[in-house]
Amino acid sequence: MKTKKEAKDKIKVLKRVVVKIGTSVLLDSSKKISINMIENIAEQIRIVQEKGIKPIIVTSGAIACGMELMGITKKPKEIEKRQALASIGQVLLMKMYMEVFSRKGIKVGQILLTHEDIASKEKCLNVMNTLSALINLNIVPVINENDTISFKEIRFGDNDNLSALIAQIVNADLLLLLSDVDGLYEKDPKKYPNAKIIKVVEKIDKDIEKTASGTRSEKSIGGMVSKIEAAKKAGYYGIPTRVVRGDIKDIILRVINSEEIGTLFLPKGKIRRNKWWTAFAYKIKGDIEIDEGALQAILYRGKSLLPSGIVNISGDFSRGDCVNLKSLTGKVIARGIINYSASDIEKIKGIKTIDIEKKLGYKYTDEIIHRDNMVIL
Repeated sequence: MKTKKEAKDKIKVLKRVVVKIGTSVLLDSSKKISINMIENIAEQIRIVQEKGIKPIIVTSGAIACGMELMGITKKPKEIEKRQALASIGQVLLMKMYMEVFSRKGIKVGQILLTHEDIASKEKCLNVMNTLSALINLNIVPVINENDTISFKEIRFGDNDNLSALIAQIVNADLLLLLSDVDGLYEKDPKKYPNAKIIKVVEKIDKDIEKTASGTRSEKSIGGMVSKIEAAKKAGYYGIPTRVVRGDIKDIILRVINSEEIGTLFLPKGKIRRNKWWTAFAYKIKGDIEIDEGALQAILYRGKSLLPSGIVNISGDFSRGDCVNLKSLTGKVIARGIINYSASDIEKIKGIKTIDIEKKLGYKYTDEIIHRDNMVIL
């Protein structure tokens, strides 16, 4: 695990930085997308490039642009209407980025993604290659979720989580989340004006998660909860995350210049690429509750999950899907690729491996989840 000093030292030698720009950061006082803000960001990105650092942008704002064009002030609940607004707004959003960045001498390339593009190893490798090519050509990738076709099963949920995955894909040295708040506070600053900002988070635990609250904005998704989730994901891959208020003058440059502003989330370590997909890219299709013996074997002895340790299951998953492993108290302790379907596991939970074939009439393997296909969380 990196020490606080090592994490801060890493920020001083940045090569690649993922900058996530929230919708709220792009809005002006009249709640419209601000050309001036995009121009301000473009100027900072120009200086970042001059320093030899490669920036990758993950931007929100397509739906907000669509709402503005259509004269809508409240985001519709219907998914098809949101998708239509995203379709309209994405054109305008990218036109703004292209024109404003071009005036600063910066070329940009658009990438629209759904969760399927990351969950599929083949598609994800294509994304990696495209991003690598753009970066090597000194073109700034501008990435957004493809809200036009995204629905519950294939969406990331918010661009905070998308930016964390992009940071992992490009092996970034820092994930910078530009928000409408100064960072993570010890309690809600709207209710408690004297609340203090937490400068450094060394470990994301339940106490840290309790301090977060969701957004109330009509034009954005996410909030501090999603930023903590993003920091956790980036941290598992060894990437520090800093959350700052995005409308502060020269905020990107201040962070790049090692100013300790906002909240810094320190990384936990770095998991192997083959386990990265299991931990973050795949959609979770169900939960398996395990007994204390199985929990101890998995956490402390590096063992696989056998049927004898399973207490209960939930969800309708198939062989090859990704599931959470939970303790008897409901805590998610691991995640893995399942070797048997939910219906099969209902029949063999709690039994010895020698009896699997007797119960099912066949046996794929002794392990319900093999250790090589499991990541501890």
